[in-house]
Amino acid sequence: GWGLLQWAIVVLEAIIMVKGDSSLSMKIRQYVIAGRKLPTEEDPNPTIYRMRIFASDEVRAKSRFWYFLRRMNKVKKSNGEIVSVKEVQEKHTNHCKTYGLMIRYETRTIITNMYREYRDTSVCGAVGRMYQDMAGRHRARPETIHIINAAVIPTSEQVRRPHTREFYNPEIKFPLIHQTTRPSSKRFRSTFVANRPTTLSR
Repeated sequence: GWGLLQWAIVVLEAIIMVKGDSSLSMKIRQYVIAGRKLPTEEDPNPTIYRMRIFASDEVRAKSRFWYFLRRMNKVKKSNGEIVSVKEVQEKHTNHCKTYGLMIRYETRTIITNMYREYRDTSVCGAVGRMYQDMAGRHRARPETIHIINAAVIPTSEQVRRPHTREFYNPEIKFPLIHQTTRPSSKRFRSTFVANRPTTLSR
């Protein structure tokens, strides 16, 4: 009856969510936002502050901008204005790089500084990995994490973490555990076969 219908609706919503984001990873974008205090007679040309903000969309990026501007420069949204908002599209995302992230994490009791390294093709992907890693290891919510700096590590000598340094070994090998058998020719293809294929390599 009604309980079965509700269960079907919940399953359908879960399927739609998975289809909307097949990777189930955080989609982070990079924005450069500039803002200032509203001009007054005492200060007709106020200082313009520019920040690099990582957020899922422009609305959250603006909210994060006002959060930091209020804490560091005593400028609130009620007496300030945003001059420009630009989304940064990163170039050269066709190969993997190592990113070093300096973050400040608010725990339940204290504020802790951290340095973390991630391998990804873009800085937005590395920041998304950091949010997921912090949520899994420290149960940290994104609003409690402040990103101080995020940059590419240019050389292998500057890599600090051992798990990241392993990827700089020229003799590194990745085992191929599962291997799909393919027909030698197109005419040997079959939609249905009698036996289940074996993909485990021996």
